[in-house]
Amino acid sequence: MVEIKNPSQIAKMREAGLVVARVHEACRAAAVPGATTKDLDDVARKVLADHGATSNFLGYGGFPAVICTSVNDVVVHGIPDRETVLKDGDVISVDAGAVVDGWHGDAAITVFVGSGHAPELHELSRVTEESMWAGIAAVRKGNRLVDISRAIEGSIRRQPRPATGRYGIIEDYGGHGIGSQMHMDPHLLNYVSRARGKGPRLVPGFCIAIEPMVSLGTPKTHVLADQWTVKTDDGSWSSHWEHSVALTEDGPLVLTAFDGGRARLAELGVTAAPDPLA
Repeated sequence: MVEIKNPSQIAKMREAGLVVARVHEACRAAAVPGATTKDLDDVARKVLADHGATSNFLGYGGFPAVICTSVNDVVVHGIPDRETVLKDGDVISVDAGAVVDGWHGDAAITVFVGSGHAPELHELSRVTEESMWAGIAAVRKGNRLVDISRAIEGSIRRQPRPATGRYGIIEDYGGHGIGSQMHMDPHLLNYVSRARGKGPRLVPGFCIAIEPMVSLGTPKTHVLADQWTVKTDDGSWSSHWEHSVALTEDGPLVLTAFDGGRARLAELGVTAAPDPLA
């Protein structure tokens, strides 16, 4: 069953989403050479506390932190610790969430640590982020879930192939419904699968976390012994971008973007919904 939200519930999700945006803002600034991934988790904990929000990551299935910190060939679910020290040239995905009055926000960004990154890494992040925005632009009345998947995959497939060979769309993980829980139906693939059908029709009140994960090689992954950390099978580096999005009567609202997605959606010819907190 897909949970449909009313406008007041979407407004609460917007509050949670803005806290997530502030967590990312702070973690991006803190992701410098010499910082540990636990340092970033400490920064995120302070932002949550300062804004009266709680974490939807901490304790989820036993997860011990409030953010996921996934470095280089780690795709998702990296656990912050004192041993992982960020180095000049690293790439890290920071996945963060927040809960306000029982309503959830969830988003992820890819951050470049220091300088000296290869051009193909910048392209990888750009390709992944652009595919996320293509998926967000497909969140409109009358579309079905598969239209989001098609937009994400199509955006990636249209890109020039990287020097390393190809972009691998990670197959085992995808987006998800969000609202009164962090992970809800429906599951959103980042590619089109005939076996999955068209999925539910998108109606006002539909909320979804859109999160493409793309590698510079294989789409195949494995989970480490900690039962959380997901790495690419071939050791290729990856990028992860995510936003939580609500479909309203006036169009999509990007709950976890400071401007509600207005600027990026305008570039795609889509008008973002008014911000309920403005």
